[in-house]
Amino acid sequence: MIPELREWFNASFAASKYDELLRSVGSRSGVRPGFRLAETPVFVEKGLLDTMAHDGAVLTRQLLRDVPYLESARRAIPAGYAVANEVGHPHFLTADFALVREANGELVPRLVEIQAFPSVFGFQSELCQAYRGAYALPGGLGVYLSGLSEASYWELLRRTVVGGHDPKQVVLTEIDPLHQKTLPDFKATARQLGISVVDIASLEGVGNRLHYRDDRGHLAPIKRIYNRAIADELIARKVRLPFDLTRPWDVEWAGHPNWFFLISKFSIPWLSRRAKADSVVPPACYLDEFLEGEGRRELEAKGVPLPQASPEAVYTELLLKPLFGFAGKGIQFDPSQGQLEAIPRESRRDYLVQQRMRFEPTIETPHGMTQAEFRILYLWPDGGELTAALSLVRLGRGKMMGVDHNRDQEWVGASAAFFPG
Repeated sequence: MIPELREWFNASFAASKYDELLRSVGSRSGVRPGFRLAETPVFVEKGLLDTMAHDGAVLTRQLLRDVPYLESARRAIPAGYAVANEVGHPHFLTADFALVREANGELVPRLVEIQAFPSVFGFQSELCQAYRGAYALPGGLGVYLSGLSEASYWELLRRTVVGGHDPKQVVLTEIDPLHQKTLPDFKATARQLGISVVDIASLEGVGNRLHYRDDRGHLAPIKRIYNRAIADELIARKVRLPFDLTRPWDVEWAGHPNWFFLISKFSIPWLSRRAKADSVVPPACYLDEFLEGEGRRELEAKGVPLPQASPEAVYTELLLKPLFGFAGKGIQFDPSQGQLEAIPRESRRDYLVQQRMRFEPTIETPHGMTQAEFRILYLWPDGGELTAALSLVRLGRGKMMGVDHNRDQEWVGASAAFFPG
């Protein structure tokens, strides 16, 4: 963190500026966010963001070269959700990092999770500009990575989402998008790129093409889908799509649905198994391996302190995570042996146990020291390269860092990272 910028911001903060931030975000996005925005951005050295961006890219390429891993991950795709026309790389990637304090006192980033699925690429850019304007931040502060500017960032996002198509033939699909908390992102993206936002359950198949209803109610063919619908939510809501996802429709996917499964928390045990002692990847294994295989011994060999297995054992150094849960859903802190064993044997492969990382409070606020989780947002357009484009920050003072878990506090929530130019 950069102390002089933090001191300047805290000294110059006024509630009226925060009100202006909220007004500006609502104006830029077309709707007020349904999640909490932090009163403050964070100020960091660009080298820290570059380190995280580099580590996330290295891990991604490692997974893409790992044929046994990809074959195993592919078997985790639920029946009926293996989508045709898969492309050779994900178009979108996010890598989340915690800042933790090492035994020698050094502050270092550690991977929380990695996911080949779109995040709020549109909203985050607008949020950065809203912070800049509402608080009159110094002009030399940057937010975009890889040498991008605001204009080239949006152009890269356009190339990734729209490709070479007419935007009128590209749609952003989600389940009931008008009632999603990420609606501000959908609206910002649609306005900037000229595409439509539609409910995935409203698509219509005619021949070998998928169609949507345009603003005039006319049936319009779709050339490319910017997919934001999560298979887990489709399954949980029991949404019956009017078309067969597995059929080879004549359509391109920006963010092919299969990559949601191919690069996800499912990868953490594989990355952990191959990690060196100083790796950014925390020790982890699948739950079935922990209870019935070599997982426990592997974690202990990597230095994770574990109590002796017994009905009363509580694992204070572990987190239990569902592999494909989103936004922190289903995470269990301090799981007990009984809770682990209560998960049916046939479902244990759908969970992992991971060493708990204790986020170091690094942001000084009027409400006390606050923790930050950093997400690096990557874009990978057709014919282009995997590019770290922007960062997203979540501030919190509890166990969970997601914006849904800090709604009753102040100076926490969704935020952005600025660095000296």
